[in-house]
Amino acid sequence: MDSPLIFILGPTAIGKTEIALPLAQRINAEIVSLDSRQLYRQMNIGTAKPTLAQRETIPHHVIDCVDIDQQFTVADYQRRFDKSLAEIRERHRRALVVGGAGLYFRAVVDGLFPGPSADFAIRERLRQEADGHGALALHERLHQCDPESAARIHPNNTVRVIRALEVFELTGKPISALQVQWKHPAPRYEFRSFGLDMPREQLYDRIETRADRMMAIGLIEEVKGIIDAGYPSDCVALSSFGYKEIIDYLNGQLTLFEAVALLKQNTRRFAKRQLTWFRSDTRIEWRDLSLFSSIEDIVDDLVETSNGKTLR
Repeated sequence: MDSPLIFILGPTAIGKTEIALPLAQRINAEIVSLDSRQLYRQMNIGTAKPTLAQRETIPHHVIDCVDIDQQFTVADYQRRFDKSLAEIRERHRRALVVGGAGLYFRAVVDGLFPGPSADFAIRERLRQEADGHGALALHERLHQCDPESAARIHPNNTVRVIRALEVFELTGKPISALQVQWKHPAPRYEFRSFGLDMPREQLYDRIETRADRMMAIGLIEEVKGIIDAGYPSDCVALSSFGYKEIIDYLNGQLTLFEAVALLKQNTRRFAKRQLTWFRSDTRIEWRDLSLFSSIEDIVDDLVETSNGKTLR
């Protein structure tokens, strides 16, 4: 019988990688990334991607899959995940799934959201509106008809904003209301999921420290290299926090001080949305990291608990 999946979930900058690497060694696991930005080959510093040395120590999957200008859907993620999991199990190893993409978590364990099929005429009209009036105007419209989704989706993520508006136009119902019904009697895989948390001020301090470190090790140079390589600055991947702010700085729209301050603010907001998403799922078992004295103690706890018999 295959071992259950073990998920390590939580907001950005909380320290998932620090915990996952020793945990993977202890339970003879390979790591599957549950991150919507580490997929892109050219985005390393701004996504806090595990280093090559870390990935040589523990095999990682669903990282560096596509180029920045390539489209990558939740369905694409699900297919790559299933393929990686099959390969891991062929090697008689466990799968440790690590990340903060709530939508990918649901796709893996519950399947894909059965929403209406794409209406490309609606999508094109909404894209033109975004181009003409700005992403914020489109996001404000979403806020009017579906405030719950608007709170979860960043204004710069026009693909998801457009999808939410498309679903509302086609069904007359907010996508958030339809997703409440997105429940299956049994998950696609047996799993155990652990959510990492800590007091908000500690998390925000970690976010600020990590942002400063990203700047120190070359985030500006990374973004310049991406643009110089010919990738469009308005593509979806580069609209995310950590990249959009630096692009605006390079274009003269922000000072460096303003760009870094906005990067930190947007990262804090993103972390809050991640926690809101994960806290709505009662299958996740939470660990307050501030209650542990060391990484080793956290790993010990997770090893002991994940080897228990209670599974989802």
